[in-house]
Amino acid sequence: MSELITAELVDLDLSAETKSLAARSLAERMVAAGRVTDLDGFLADVAAREALMPTGLDGGIGIPHCRSLHVTEPTLAFGRSARGIDFGAADGPADLVFLIAAPAGADDDHLAILSSLARRLSDSGFTGALRAEGDPAAAAGLIRGERIPSAADRPGPEEETAEEADEPFRIVAVTSCPTGIAHTYMAAEALENAGRAAGVEVVVETQGSAGFTRLDPAVIAAADGVIFAHDVPVRDKDRFAGKPTVDVRVAAGINRPGELIDEVRRKAARGETTPAAAHAAGAGGAGAGTPVERSGERGDGYGTKLRTWLMSGVSYMVPFVAAGGLLIALGFAIGGYRIDKAPSVVDHFVWTQAGSWAALLFQIGQVAFAFLVPVLAGYIAYGMADRPGLVPGFVGGSVALTVDAGFLGGLAAGLISGGVVMAVQRVRIPAVMRGIMPVVVIPLLSSAVTGFLMFVVIGKPIATAQRAMTDWLSDLTGTNAVLLGALLGLMMCFDLGGPVNKVAYTFATAGIAVSDPSGSAMKIMGAVMAAGMVPPLAMALATTVRGRLFNRTERENGKAAWVLGLSFITEGAIPFAAADPLRVIPSAMAGGAVTGALSMAFGATLRAPHGGIFVVPLIGNPLLYLVAIAAGVVTTTALVIVLKTLRRPAPDATAGASGATTGQEDSADVAQPVTV
Repeated sequence: MSELITAELVDLDLSAETKSLAARSLAERMVAAGRVTDLDGFLADVAAREALMPTGLDGGIGIPHCRSLHVTEPTLAFGRSARGIDFGAADGPADLVFLIAAPAGADDDHLAILSSLARRLSDSGFTGALRAEGDPAAAAGLIRGERIPSAADRPGPEEETAEEADEPFRIVAVTSCPTGIAHTYMAAEALENAGRAAGVEVVVETQGSAGFTRLDPAVIAAADGVIFAHDVPVRDKDRFAGKPTVDVRVAAGINRPGELIDEVRRKAARGETTPAAAHAAGAGGAGAGTPVERSGERGDGYGTKLRTWLMSGVSYMVPFVAAGGLLIALGFAIGGYRIDKAPSVVDHFVWTQAGSWAALLFQIGQVAFAFLVPVLAGYIAYGMADRPGLVPGFVGGSVALTVDAGFLGGLAAGLISGGVVMAVQRVRIPAVMRGIMPVVVIPLLSSAVTGFLMFVVIGKPIATAQRAMTDWLSDLTGTNAVLLGALLGLMMCFDLGGPVNKVAYTFATAGIAVSDPSGSAMKIMGAVMAAGMVPPLAMALATTVRGRLFNRTERENGKAAWVLGLSFITEGAIPFAAADPLRVIPSAMAGGAVTGALSMAFGATLRAPHGGIFVVPLIGNPLLYLVAIAAGVVTTTALVIVLKTLRRPAPDATAGASGATTGQEDSADVAQPVTV
């Protein structure tokens, strides 16, 4: 911190009574030093940051900070308050206040200041010396690291708390999955539970489907290590640069969180860090990388990247599928199966007629469905080329709809547009042109090339292939339909919400994402949802009828699995599969195949792409549909019970609540039930 702070930026008698007045007092010193050009503008940026989350830390510390256009160079000002100032810390007011100012765009500088300061603040000798120092120049030197606190600066044994004597290892983590629902939160809870067991502080940022709240920069700065457990790109990953980092798939966060914590601790002990260049954001910059490259490991092959690109598109498409499909299904349920012939509600809507409300729901659903292919293509391109890929991706997806290329066209358009943008970004251009590249040149060229290829070259062949697939599905009858149902059931239960499951689900939703889906397409959707409900329901039933075969944690998970299964959240079975994969997964696949085959044989149809038991009234042949689900659940339950009976009893069947620590107990504890 050699150039950050001088004696003029130190106030050892800070008289301000509020955090806003404290920030103003210290900012005035920055203005006098020529490091802030606009006092009020800078304070507005400080206040905006403070409004997001309090910046008080335990131990009497306040760290207001921001990046601002009004800052000329990274700067730190320090104030010491005799009466204390409330910065929102749980343990009370702060007497040591550090105002950090970084120029706009200087993310690395901002993070470096926070990180260096946060680590020093965990040293009781450092804070003790600051509280005792009477000379501003000496205090500035202490903060710059020019003087090491002496033993006299440190509290005596009677003053030092247990926490100060033994500071815990701190980890920040990010979890995310393609749909941002169950895997995301299960991994988060598994890491938090493993951290508590190991005496490690773990704070998790869940980047779920409902959005996410960014970790406070001060929390990131104070962390000793980082864990990324994700199947889609981590957003704003560059915030975590300069830390020992473990980067894995989300399943690893669920299945082996203890190992990940041990790994990041070993990296920290060896002094390994992830350089800022590895996390650099933005397109086209040196070392920037695409979202997938920034989210994966350096050794990832093309196949792994392709899977992640496709999952990126699917993860953004699924909410449109769910919302649009359910709205369309509700429209049919209220208005009957001729509601698709109703006139536009713009021209005809009667508030008191149920038919008008049904038409409104149906037409809103159709609008939502119209976004499916463009969103799929746009976010595949985003996964490949970051933000510059969005425009050509959406354009290519819209062209795919125009030429009737459907989902296959959307997949192709996303990959093409992402590839075109990546090619354009590799072209060396004059410095004077770089400012207009992301706004004008890249969108213009990539959209033109993608549109040309989709309209003139490959659009029609893909549309022909799409029609052939649709005709094949429409002709499926008898044994072929039953076999397809069994195959889809196997896929839905193979990885319980993973990539294979998502392939089957996307295949089904593609069939109903048209204005007039065929009967075969709706049968496929019904079979897929029915099979996806089987694993969690079966595990819930198994823990109910043969609880002694499961440990205490699994029995608790079984209670949550009832709700998850009824809601068509296949991931509810993950804790059981993580604990005992060789018995649970084959059993789940067998039950899923039975349900999928029976659903197709019974001719059960489904227009809604999601909803579980709550959309049964919208299902064709609902009673037989429930019979198919029940048959699969009984099959899986019976197989699990038989296979588990052949092994030794569950750990706490004999050890009781005292909790014997066996491998099964440990593995079962990696994923606790969560609310999704």
